[in-house]
Formats: sequence, structure tokens, C-alpha cells
Amino acid sequence: MSAKIFHARAGMGRAVKGEALVAKDGFSARYDLDRVRGVFSRPEHRLLGKSYVGRVLVLDAAKGGVATAWMLHEMASRGLVPRALIFNQVNPILAQGAAFGGVALVDRFEGDVTRLFRAGDTLRVDPAACTVEILNRDA
Repeated sequence: MSAKIFHARAGMGRAVKGEALVAKDGFSARYDLDRVRGVFSRPEHRLLGKSYVGRVLVLDAAKGGVATAWMLHEMASRGLVPRALIFNQVNPILAQGAAFGGVALVDRFEGDVTRLFRAGDTLRVDPAACTVEILNRDA
């Protein structure tokens, strides 16, 4: 497969590369994660039991409030954060949390990100260029 590039409307953080973890679900650092073990823990979440550490999370929308900002920062201090966050729509609180925690973030694409990207894709996320490139896709 040749590389395919998708363009976001906004991004921040450093360029990273990693394996995608994808779900048509929301994201709250407070309610969805076991921040000690590094896995999704909310029973209703589609990624229940999956590790988010070092992965590129591709999710529908950001949820939650101000606790997410300090939680992402605290998770980063222990090396238990996603490599990047890709959303259809992010809220200002999660954007603040990603900046505070040093997590790359992009959002608002032409199309639903949970359909554009697949679990297992190797993605290069470049927030400064507002791009996500699929480097490798399993058949």
C-alpha cells in the first residue's frame, strides 16, 4: 500500500509515529482509563482492557472536564500516555491536557477518523503540518 495522507484542521505537539488503536467512542482520561496499569477500564468502552500506552488513539470525541488536563500530565510523568490523540472533535479541556502532558493532538478531518484509520495501522502524526499519514496497513 502506498502512503496516504489525511489533513486535520488543527494540531499541536511534536511529530510522532505509532500503531493505531481505533474505536467509535469518546475519551476521558478520568473515567475511561486505569492510569496505573495503562489500559482502558470503563466496562462500556469499546477498548476495554486494551493498552493505550505508546499507541496513537483514534477516537470520536473528547469527554470530561478539567481533571483530564492534570491527569494527562501526571500520566506522562510516569511514561503511561498515548503517543498521540486523533479525534473527530476535541474540546478545549482535552487540548489543554494534551499540551500539559506533551501528547501530540490533531482533530477535525474530512471524514470520520474512526473510519479513515484502522486498528493496527502504523501512523505518522505531524501536528505542525496538521497531517496524519498511514505508513503501513495490515491487509
